[in-house]
Amino acid sequence: MSDHANLVVLAPAAATLCVLAALRLAARVRRADAGTPEMQAVARAIERGAGVFLRQEFGAVARFVAVVAAALLAASALGVAGLRPATAFTFVLGAAASLLTGYIGMRVAVQANVRTAQAAGEGVAAALRMAYGGGSVTGLIVVGLGIWGLVIAFGVVDLHDAASFAAFNGFAFGASSIALFARVGGGIFTKAADIGADIVGKLETGLAEDDPRNPAAIADNVGDNVGDVAGMSADLFESYVGSIVAAVALAANLRLGAAEVALPFLLAAAGALASVVAVWAAHFGRPRDGAEAAAALRRGVVLAAGLFAAGCAALGAAGAASWAHVAAAVLGLVGGIAIGALSEFYTAPGRGPVREVAAAARAGAATVVLSGFAWGMLSAALPVLAVSAIALAAYLLDGLFGIAVASVGMLAITGSIMAVDAYGPIADNAGGIAEMARLPRGVREVTDQLDALGNSTAAVGKGLAIGSAALTALALFSAYTEAARLPGLSLLDAPTLAGLLLGAAAPYVFAAWAIRAVQRAAGEMVEEVRRQFREVRGLLQGEAQPDAERCVAISSRAALREMVLPGVAAVLLPIAVGLALGRSALGGLLAGAVASGLVLAITMANAGAAWDNAKKEIEAGLFGGKGTPEHAAAVVGDTVGDPFKDTAGPSLNILIKVMCVAALLAAPLLR
Repeated sequence: MSDHANLVVLAPAAATLCVLAALRLAARVRRADAGTPEMQAVARAIERGAGVFLRQEFGAVARFVAVVAAALLAASALGVAGLRPATAFTFVLGAAASLLTGYIGMRVAVQANVRTAQAAGEGVAAALRMAYGGGSVTGLIVVGLGIWGLVIAFGVVDLHDAASFAAFNGFAFGASSIALFARVGGGIFTKAADIGADIVGKLETGLAEDDPRNPAAIADNVGDNVGDVAGMSADLFESYVGSIVAAVALAANLRLGAAEVALPFLLAAAGALASVVAVWAAHFGRPRDGAEAAAALRRGVVLAAGLFAAGCAALGAAGAASWAHVAAAVLGLVGGIAIGALSEFYTAPGRGPVREVAAAARAGAATVVLSGFAWGMLSAALPVLAVSAIALAAYLLDGLFGIAVASVGMLAITGSIMAVDAYGPIADNAGGIAEMARLPRGVREVTDQLDALGNSTAAVGKGLAIGSAALTALALFSAYTEAARLPGLSLLDAPTLAGLLLGAAAPYVFAAWAIRAVQRAAGEMVEEVRRQFREVRGLLQGEAQPDAERCVAISSRAALREMVLPGVAAVLLPIAVGLALGRSALGGLLAGAVASGLVLAITMANAGAAWDNAKKEIEAGLFGGKGTPEHAAAVVGDTVGDPFKDTAGPSLNILIKVMCVAALLAAPLLR
């Protein structure tokens, strides 16, 4: 069987298995007990708010997709080099697949939230199984739809015509564009509500987190679904397909042949099968607390990694991959797990960094902020070293294509990784439902343990996405230099240096936009919550109901208003620099954005998670627990960290890939 035939048979088969397994798991979630009428009423309010926002967001994004698709069609009709009508088709396909993964993930998460809260009454083990089951649906759907979309997009490619691969790149362009909007928009929504609920509810009024009297509590829980589930789904979907597109594009531009073009699909199939087996074979035992639950989740990831390594070895033995490629793929996987473990060290409850951030609360909010930010900056050093080591080792194995293969390997078990990642917001929402439905205190204690663990699992997923973004961006950058026929870059060349500096600044400007957007939206939310507490008679006494829908509307308007400019700028900046300053300046722009974006993204993601878990450490009883000055200081640190870890930070890895893909599509214009 030829390599191309292997691609056609194995990749869709693995993708279909992922989708079928996800549907089976989703049915299992739906059959579980949804709890009391009060719990179901809260869950319906959360689902209604999430559905309204996603419909509005999808409408805004659809207009952007239509404009870009029309521009691509017009450019191809005018004979712009490298662009064909099929590019518009693959762009729309990538965008639609990304939107679909986010919507499915959100729907299943909302169903799993209330059932996890109900299961928490039985203990940590039952709640963990339900939350993991809901997260597994998201992970497997991302992989299944990702591979199927890529296979369909690959159908427009002529293996004997390297120029036709520009249409294949369109799929990644569509996925990246939607992921940027979803991450920024969802992040603004969730953090505006979260900060508003914390500042007025916790600090000013002394209410517990998710107290049903807090008008922003429902919006906060809606945000967990639209930001941390739907946004995260689009994020990892983009990362996953982007790594494969980068490897295929590089193989085509280097004219390596059909075997190398097919290899990323074969590796993706091996990873998809490994994830399905690991998810279905997950056995958590009877964990009694968050630490034992963390160990159980790690075992599932290790199992998936071992199965993928075995699958790579089988490909090598069958002659479908060289042993150098097998080594590069496994190296990427091991490196990705190492980056995740480093993120966990800096963000896990009870560990040195988080405990030190919590201890800083004894001196006030300022020292909490300083300690968390310092640890965030320190946490970037070892992951950057790991990414550099992986890139160098993969290059020694098989040059630039080795780096691309390593990036595919790093994300090959995305289905299993995301099952662990998506579990976090489900556990968080379960705690909110438990509080608002006034379930026994023991239920909230269980969900709080799982929620604290969820901050660390989310940091692991974000670390992996950021690390893979750097490798994928390197592969896309290499593909750009080949497509633009750029022999090399020199810092002695003024346009290159100018582009490098512009690229280094771009992630900072983008992060500033995102943080200021959260700040403005949170300000509106704070004023609204204060108004309701002041004007709604009997609200604080529990004798009146808050107007939760008004808070949802505030977050929705802010997110839709603020997400457009950063998304459009990310697409237009590389094209504008290339046309104005030339192909070497654009190369410098990409290099600068990758370097600064990698470091800044890790810093923000880990600092935010450390602040959040330091607050949870104090809420669990450290330094006197809730209601103390230490707790108030930690809440301030947590609110500072919210846009760091859930809006600006995770958006940066998408930013650098959007810029790289846009540059790759524009490369023929710059020759």
